[in-house]
Amino acid sequence: MKTITYIFPVYNNAPSLRPLYDEMCAMTAQVAGRYGHRFLFVNDGSRDDSGAVLAKLAADDPEHVRVLSLSRNFGHQAAVSAGMARAEGDAVVIMDADLQDPPDVCLELIARWEEGFQVVYAQRRSRRDSLFKRVTAVAFYRLLGRMSTVDIPRDTGDFRLVDRVVLDVVNGMREHHRFLRGMYGYAGFRHAPVAFDRRARVHGHSEYTLRRLFGLARDGIFGFSDLPLKVATPLGLVATSLALLFGFAAVVLAVLPSTSAPAWLGIMTGVLLVGGVQLLILGIIGEYLARIHDEVRGRPAYIVAADSERA
Repeated sequence: MKTITYIFPVYNNAPSLRPLYDEMCAMTAQVAGRYGHRFLFVNDGSRDDSGAVLAKLAADDPEHVRVLSLSRNFGHQAAVSAGMARAEGDAVVIMDADLQDPPDVCLELIARWEEGFQVVYAQRRSRRDSLFKRVTAVAFYRLLGRMSTVDIPRDTGDFRLVDRVVLDVVNGMREHHRFLRGMYGYAGFRHAPVAFDRRARVHGHSEYTLRRLFGLARDGIFGFSDLPLKVATPLGLVATSLALLFGFAAVVLAVLPSTSAPAWLGIMTGVLLVGGVQLLILGIIGEYLARIHDEVRGRPAYIVAADSERA
């Protein structure tokens, strides 16, 4: 029998943990004949009673519940990574612990996995969040989609099923600033969506402050796009082209009879030429930095999905 580990990053989610456990037990009972299950709760330095609630759950159900407690709050992506590194079984399902991710959607994720997809992500059809969070999420995913070098589906969070093959690849990426949604895309393999309606928050409030949301966006953009390093090159080309155009206009006006080039034209030519050359040099430096950045991350140059030699 195959086993699925359900990973829950926990940060100040005490009121929702027992209801979450009860709903997950009801869900896993529907596939109990085909899949075993483990619940891995990663307590990310919670300051409420989450630790005590998790200890009670582990004591009541030691066969299925495991609690991993981090020494302090390291952040959502780090907590999920810690759970992925310690997960056992043939696949993992990553879910938030605030019950906004409906447990019954896991049945659809498993069904797509059984069809042969190795990453099945839950794609939000609707969400009951604040207007600010909805607007910023839409803007972020559209911007990241245009800038990223890998395919990152829109309107998705970390709620997804990941096959053991992909899990091992992602665990092997040792970068510190982790943006897991991009790392799944970099790993490749077969991906499939499952549309769902995200629930409203029942208990507490989101711990993703504006600063944390900005940090996540920063990790996504800088981790999966070299565009910020390379933007100086086209700007330098534009500035240099304008400098040449203004210089040509100044020469033409100087040689024509009864005309003279205005003083500002020569000044603009000089300023644009110097600025354009500087930007082009920065663009060259950016190209080298992009390559250094790629080497430092240490991502595999390729990932083998199958090898007929060893089949």
